[in-house]
Amino acid sequence: MSAQPALATYARQSATSNKSRAAIFAGAKAVIAEVGNYQSNIADIALRAQVSKATIYNQFADKAEMTEYLVESEVIRLTDLALAASSRQEALNLLSIAISQDQALRKLVESDPTDIAKLVTISNHPTWVLAHQGIAKVFGADAAICGLILRWLIGQIPSPITKEESLAQSKRLANTLFN
Repeated sequence: MSAQPALATYARQSATSNKSRAAIFAGAKAVIAEVGNYQSNIADIALRAQVSKATIYNQFADKAEMTEYLVESEVIRLTDLALAASSRQEALNLLSIAISQDQALRKLVESDPTDIAKLVTISNHPTWVLAHQGIAKVFGADAAICGLILRWLIGQIPSPITKEESLAQSKRLANTLFN
């Protein structure tokens, strides 16, 4: 058997796996937005994702691992969203709106305050390292500025702001930090 067909098979399997993960993450986020993390379960997530429970367990050891990867996936999604912005101010605004309007985060604040407390506490956890690297990649700023931006965004998890406030604050922050 040549390497080419094996590589093509692997690529198809990888694409299927990525589609499954995306569906699982979308399903998990929808279920969490409705009932919170603790009340969510693999059966409901599988139903919402339109995959089998076995598909979820083929991707993740358990719900905790799936949730950790979901958070990492969200950090990457938000970084990509900000990287697509036409300016630093627009990136700040897009990130602020995405965080403040996120229904899963709203439900977690309400139903799982201990988890939110852990989530908003900056640490050396790999997810926080990824978030800080994402901010640095988007804004190309030094550690102090990245830390300030990250703290501004984190503050919006337990205390969301309106789209109008996001715009006004992102303008002020961009003018202060980058002009």
